[in-house]
Amino acid sequence: MNPRTLERSAVLPATPDAVWAVVGDFGRLADWHPHLPPSALEDGGDPAAPGTVRVFALDGVAVARERLLARDPAARSYRYTLLDPVLLPVEDYVATLEVRAHPDGAEVRWSAAYRSTDDVAAQVESVFGDGTYGTGLAALGARFTSTR
Repeated sequence: MNPRTLERSAVLPATPDAVWAVVGDFGRLADWHPHLPPSALEDGGDPAAPGTVRVFALDGVAVARERLLARDPAARSYRYTLLDPVLLPVEDYVATLEVRAHPDGAEVRWSAAYRSTDDVAAQVESVFGDGTYGTGLAALGARFTSTR
């Protein structure tokens, strides 16, 4: 397994605080991401508390679990790790979602560091980079562009 990274970003015509108000709740990712199933927090977890686990389920079957590692509202960022890599064989997957000030509004950066074999890296880029990150960022772009 080799160390790898992936990143996607988008600049939105909104203030960083307005964007953070939408993306900053660890428990509400499916509220703004069009292709993710609803999630629930295990054991009534606090979406702001490190250690909280969110579970995505389809037809009552958990398809992914992620643990919040850190959340910093002042920096408008949170980090989480993938607990159950059911889609792809990756290890040590740690992702960061952050919102930064940008001259044109706000830049949202979604990135991850992980380990995988060479033959899996392209799939990770496609599934997580394009499918999850890219799709979510495009939805945010449409949301904030349509409110102008």
